Amino acid sequence: MLESATEILRKENVKQVLCTFSDIRGYFMSFSIPAREFVEGNALNGIGFDGSSIRGFKSIEESDMVWKPDLATLKVVPWLEGLNRSAIVFGDIYEAWGEKIAECDPRGYVAKKMQDELRSKDLSAIFGPEIEFFVFESIDFKNLFWDLWTSPNGGAGDSWGAPRVLPKSKELSGPYVIRPKEGYFRAPPEDTTFEYRNELVHYLEKLDVVVEYHHHEVATPGQVELDFKPKQLVDAADAFYLYKFTAKNVAAMKGLVVTFMPKPIYLDNASGMHVHQSLWKGEPFKGEALFFDSNDEFMLSQKARYYIGGLLEHAKALTAICCPTINSYKRLVPGFEAPTNICWSPRNRSALIRVPMYKKNKSAIRIEYRGADPSCNPYLAFSSQLSAGLDGIKKKIDPGDPVMVDVYKLSPRERREMGIGELPTTLRDAIDHLASDELFKKVLGSHIFDAFIETKIDEWNQFCLYITPWEYMKYFDI
Repeated sequence: MLESATEILRKENVKQVLCTFSDIRGYFMSFSIPAREFVEGNALNGIGFDGSSIRGFKSIEESDMVWKPDLATLKVVPWLEGLNRSAIVFGDIYEAWGEKIAECDPRGYVAKKMQDELRSKDLSAIFGPEIEFFVFESIDFKNLFWDLWTSPNGGAGDSWGAPRVLPKSKELSGPYVIRPKEGYFRAPPEDTTFEYRNELVHYLEKLDVVVEYHHHEVATPGQVELDFKPKQLVDAADAFYLYKFTAKNVAAMKGLVVTFMPKPIYLDNASGMHVHQSLWKGEPFKGEALFFDSNDEFMLSQKARYYIGGLLEHAKALTAICCPTINSYKRLVPGFEAPTNICWSPRNRSALIRVPMYKKNKSAIRIEYRGADPSCNPYLAFSSQLSAGLDGIKKKIDPGDPVMVDVYKLSPRERREMGIGELPTTLRDAIDHLASDELFKKVLGSHIFDAFIETKIDEWNQFCLYITPWEYMKYFDI
């Protein structure tokens, strides 16, 4: 692996190596090292850094930590040339002296450990996240038109009742205007993101993130989705970060800006991250597909149903990890295709868990968990979903009958009679459920579990103190 990595750096004339990892919130962190330090120096032995400056890692009196590269992830950044020719590599975080993996590291301590546990049982799991995001022409935080009631336009003109975080979105201002909630699969020239997506696909595939298809999404102003081929847990989470990194940088090169904020647009669809997943005996697509049963009407095995049962059982606590921001809960409301009810169903996108019914073969049979968004930390989110599903298999948790109707059209009484619960409606509600779920304390480890909850409660308290323009509009004349 070392020889292969150093050969890439020499052959590609790489000048700098972008060394990356994530904090517990999911923010992508990086620092750069001259490539010669990998080829001739001691960078392979690890690089020391201040862990107290990374949210959720260490307190100041124990701040010395060590980052070590995972050379198998080394890739050349395809859009940087000349003096800026760079490679990117993921790494794991170690305690002082670099001898023990740090319990604060989402990748090395949580995701890798979960994947290693599966391998010890000759099992593997694959994940295929559908990551949605928005492409805007510009954003000015100092000049936001807030919403339908308080904007200078009164919600008219190019704002469509939306926050003016997209003051120059072509898809709102013409000459062809995509109306609210009518953006799905629109073609050029209405879809103004087409060329951007093509360029993004080009660079992603050079980073070994192979895109299966891409399209404009439902929301009006520049919402898009690109789906990449599924990967095993750690690789899928790494690809998530390469996806976001590339999307942001390609946009910047084109004078655009993208956001993975779940709900930037008022009264239009939000960005989710539906996570397709399946479990295998042996290697994915080569071994036994543990979710597949050709004799079942939905092609689902009993193990798959128990896996679904585990996800449903832990759904409320899982939501804190998979939808970890205040803004996430502006997405989890009825009427915008996001899940709000705890149930499962084939084909049915109003359920929390959907079983896609496209092809009757073992490679295509999977479950889709719809209760996540792109603001999450994928190492924690994928690991937690997998652990919940495996807990369902271990305990043989029956998911109940699939819901075959549009759950959004059921009355509260009908949902209660069918045993359909509701997802948390606020971050604080979700955190309270997480705090009482012993499974995730075990999966995340006590350090990340406690630090995550502390960070999110602090975030909630900050939000509660803020006075919003909506409150002035609503209550000033009370």
